[in-house]
Amino acid sequence: MAKLTCGFVGLGLIGGSIAKALRENHPDIRLLAYNPHLEKVDQAIKDGVIDEKISEVGPGFEDCDYIFLCAPVALNNINLEKLAPYISSKTTITDIGSVKTSIHDTVKRLGLETQFIGGHPMAGTERIGYANSKSGILENAYYILTKTDHTQEDRLNRYYDLVKSIGVIPLIVTYKQHDYITAAISHVPHVVSASLVNLVHDNDSADQLMKTIAAGGFKDITRISSSSPIMWQQICLTNNENISDLLGKYIDSLIDIKKAIDSKDEEKIINFFDSARNYRESFIDASSGPIKKMYELHVDIADKPGNIAAVATLLSENNINIKNIGIVHNREYERGSLHIELNDDESVINASKLLEANGYNTINKETT
Repeated sequence: MAKLTCGFVGLGLIGGSIAKALRENHPDIRLLAYNPHLEKVDQAIKDGVIDEKISEVGPGFEDCDYIFLCAPVALNNINLEKLAPYISSKTTITDIGSVKTSIHDTVKRLGLETQFIGGHPMAGTERIGYANSKSGILENAYYILTKTDHTQEDRLNRYYDLVKSIGVIPLIVTYKQHDYITAAISHVPHVVSASLVNLVHDNDSADQLMKTIAAGGFKDITRISSSSPIMWQQICLTNNENISDLLGKYIDSLIDIKKAIDSKDEEKIINFFDSARNYRESFIDASSGPIKKMYELHVDIADKPGNIAAVATLLSENNINIKNIGIVHNREYERGSLHIELNDDESVINASKLLEANGYNTINKETT
């Protein structure tokens, strides 16, 4: 039986992560890749992820069972046109773009509707490029699939099983529904994040005091502004109607809360924050999905050599497994200077009791 062959047109953060996840879960799979910067593919070959480098978007992909279009949204359309003459009838074409209407229109125009299944893994980081790719970022992430009016069901089922095998949660929606949803939960938040960064930039003092002390909530909400400007330019240009519609609704809500603040409307202000808090905390009640309960403990320790190691050793010697550990550099919202993630409620309780018994102050924190 021939090996399953997958080709990647683009090998950045998400393309690289999918390739690594496929390699880990299907060791015998054959992976081909093209990237404008071919040295990235050379590195992937060196890493044991990719088997073969393709030097151009064209006939080198004609033997693929799956072709993943992993370039920015507009470039995926261009690359698909280049590939069209060489696509075998067995090949399933997919993409990883966060806007679907554009690629579906191109697929229809090229007569490839029976072979195309849109794909969008709802995962990533603010860092870009193959060097930052890792299979772990896909774990338990929703992977949205969008079919055409002529997508073959057996082809859809095979692709569904393939993406599920790399640890994601496949979810099938229409491409128009996908674009409206992602505008609300991803695209508008990126616009808002960038606008907040620009707000501080434009209103900071000459000595950049705002920038110097920016921390806590500001850093959390603007972290995604470190993402690729070119990618977000393309997203705004290709999903402009949905983004504009929802951005208008968001602006209306800002005007509304501004009026409440101007008039010192106590009830409206408290309702504004209370409604957001309750809805945000309801995310944890979802039966499945990437937002999971986290079990955290904050510990007050002095900034002295060996103190972090002492805490870690104490927990380890008492068979309490540390999932993650880090230093909290700012106290704007956190009450402990050492942040520890554990596996479950029992571990949090046991760790807290143990540390308190040894003279440490701890704060338990359940969050999402």
